[in-house]
Amino acid sequence: MAAPTSQEASARPRIDSPRAPGAKRFIVGIAAIAALGGALFGYDTGVISGALPFMEAHFGLTSLGEGIITSALLIGAAFGSLAGGRMSDALGRRNSLLWAGAVFIGGAVAVAVSPTVPVMTMARFLLGLAVGSASVITPLYLSEIAPPHIRGRLVSFNSLMIVSGQLLAYLVNAALAHWEAWRWMLGLAALPAVALFIGLFFLPDTPRWYISKGRQDEAGRVLRRTLPAEDVPAELARIDHARGLEADAQRGAWRQLRTPWVRRLLLVGIGLAAVQQITGVNAVVYFAPKILASTGLGTGASITATIAVGAVSVLATAIGMSLIDRVGRRPMLIAGLAGMAVSLALLGASFHLPHSTAVSVLVLVLMVLYMAFMQGTLNTGVWLLLAEMFPLTVRGLAMGAAVFVMWVVNFAVALVFPVLLDAVGASTTFWCFGVMCVLSLVFCKRYAPETKGLALEDLEQELRRAAEAGRAKG
Repeated sequence: MAAPTSQEASARPRIDSPRAPGAKRFIVGIAAIAALGGALFGYDTGVISGALPFMEAHFGLTSLGEGIITSALLIGAAFGSLAGGRMSDALGRRNSLLWAGAVFIGGAVAVAVSPTVPVMTMARFLLGLAVGSASVITPLYLSEIAPPHIRGRLVSFNSLMIVSGQLLAYLVNAALAHWEAWRWMLGLAALPAVALFIGLFFLPDTPRWYISKGRQDEAGRVLRRTLPAEDVPAELARIDHARGLEADAQRGAWRQLRTPWVRRLLLVGIGLAAVQQITGVNAVVYFAPKILASTGLGTGASITATIAVGAVSVLATAIGMSLIDRVGRRPMLIAGLAGMAVSLALLGASFHLPHSTAVSVLVLVLMVLYMAFMQGTLNTGVWLLLAEMFPLTVRGLAMGAAVFVMWVVNFAVALVFPVLLDAVGASTTFWCFGVMCVLSLVFCKRYAPETKGLALEDLEQELRRAAEAGRAKG
């Protein structure tokens, strides 16, 4: 890469300016508080894996009941993600996160004290509304308030916080499993939710939202805390100009969706969102202790062993984030799906071995290997592609549709998995996921775009040419 010219360097916001130390503290504070939304997302989706074995005994749950309680949060998240973007435009990014924080608190308490399965299901749905909203609003808030030169790292930090929240859930589950304290496992999510709710009172909204409401002075005050003073007027003008372009683009969004190459890209994006879920990741995230217990491992040991799944997910996500810009999106998707398919084939075969401690360890190792491939490649790549691949005119609409499909498929997998596990066994279930990986690999090899190294404006032209060429081939 060529070194920047002196003119480019002077135009770019400078992190080593006299205001940089204060800016760094401000940005770190924002990241620490706002990313609690990502951590809560991870905790509330991961904690159910440790609570389910005890809830099953307490409520007398059937396999279908387990699926309903697990998936209630996910269908709530699907609707929460649809509402999150609209709410953040109307109320502001910060105020919308405050709303999500309040629902996180109420939902966590309601889940922890639920006396019956119907009440538990409704409470989990309520919690899902907060999870879905946070999944949209948190990266939006971080991307809009961060200076351009660190925006990618700050938004990716939210993804790291999601898997870190899942790891925290596994640690809490293991610590409380001895006392079968499943209500505490679920209810402890209220503590970081309270921290998020209180912390947000000390944060501003984003300059972009202030400008959209005509509040230029407040936008300027926020920018002066992240950029050198001499860069603020130009950044205000840039944001104002970008908002005008986006408003024009949004007015033509529905018309653009009728364009064949845009419609093709939307279908590819929806396909990628489905691929992320049908390959089995959340079967492991939500039901890892149940899977391990089926090999003869005790409930407490199964819950403790799940910590390895969370720890590897965090490490693999960090590695994936460091490689994605060097290796490229498509190669990582294809390599990851191949590794996932092999891991699942071996995992399915391992359930034909006689129950023993060694087999339980083998199953855990293969689950960890599968999660390393998944979190380091497919999960990282799909989220990044969905943020990059759509043209400006339909970006918000198309990404919203893809994320909605992602949550709905997640819901379906969580609902069906325990029933399928009982009906056909773990071996056949994981081989089915392996087949999905192979089919997904074929889909990604044929249709997934490569976005590495291209500016979004240039990328739009490249994707248009590629989509029209693909359509011409049939």
